[in-house]
Amino acid sequence: FYLENERAKSIGKVRSFFGNVGVLIRAYCYIRTHGPEGLKRVAENAVLNANYLLKQIQPLLPVPHGDRCMHEFVATAEPFGKSKGLKQPALDLAKRLLDYGFHAPTIYFPLTVREAMMIEPSETESKKTLDHFVETLAALLQEPAETLHEAPHQTPIRRPDEVQAARTPILKWLPGSPQTPPTSD
Repeated sequence: FYLENERAKSIGKVRSFFGNVGVLIRAYCYIRTHGPEGLKRVAENAVLNANYLLKQIQPLLPVPHGDRCMHEFVATAEPFGKSKGLKQPALDLAKRLLDYGFHAPTIYFPLTVREAMMIEPSETESKKTLDHFVETLAALLQEPAETLHEAPHQTPIRRPDEVQAARTPILKWLPGSPQTPPTSD
């Protein structure tokens, strides 16, 4: 009886064919939870965090599109890569950041910036976390090229061979399966 009563009150099973309804519900809840004043504060914090980080990173990596931004900015790793002899410095830095627990920034976008790294701190990041990110990035810029190129070192999967993975995708993983993503090692 209890389960039948509860089922009657539920929205039922959510499956993939419902599209992005789960994302929409989360976004709606986020908006309702914060309300108009809270959303304004969230937006202000996102812009403040991005501009703070931009000013901290500018001495480390060139930021080709101005001194101010909204919630994100793009830096270029191209000069750094040339100095270290790296073919893909944005990728190498992004992969190395994973070893330090940071979510890798979007790389190679926009296409108008060579070796682009789009950095987008969220509104919830503390100044301490932002400073730690800058310190980590500064330390990575001092590391040997080989260390960067072989990163990540601490993740279960190192660098997948993306071409091979696209040609022969593994669409389902089963526990104990011998299938592992192809790596470029």
